[in-house]
Amino acid sequence: PEDCAMFQCRGCWTVLGDSLHLCAHEERRLGLLVCFKVTNDVAWEDSLMIGLEGALLGCAYNALSCRSCGLIVGFILYSASSDLAYLRGFFCFFKDSILCYLLKKQMIIEASKVTFPAVTLKE
Repeated sequence: PEDCAMFQCRGCWTVLGDSLHLCAHEERRLGLLVCFKVTNDVAWEDSLMIGLEGALLGCAYNALSCRSCGLIVGFILYSASSDLAYLRGFFCFFKDSILCYLLKKQMIIEASKVTFPAVTLKE
């Protein structure tokens, strides 16, 4: 409860998820918050996309978007290289595309500036 936050769309502030469903964060390559559950305001494309460059090169994924404004907020990995395989099937939010509302402090802050307790899917 001390560190609880809601994840909101940067474009329209719609609530997309919360820190109670946070199961990992990936900082170095992609800058992600990874959740196992999101709100109904998160939509994903039925068609798979293939990463042609960058950290998602060769990965197949479904894009995640905000139902309210259409902003792309992340992805769900379908297939990935071995170093990203632990993210398959989870909701991966780009930190640059979301804001965090910190419940205890009652303030909105950039997701990239929030430090959550260490959680990882790798172990």
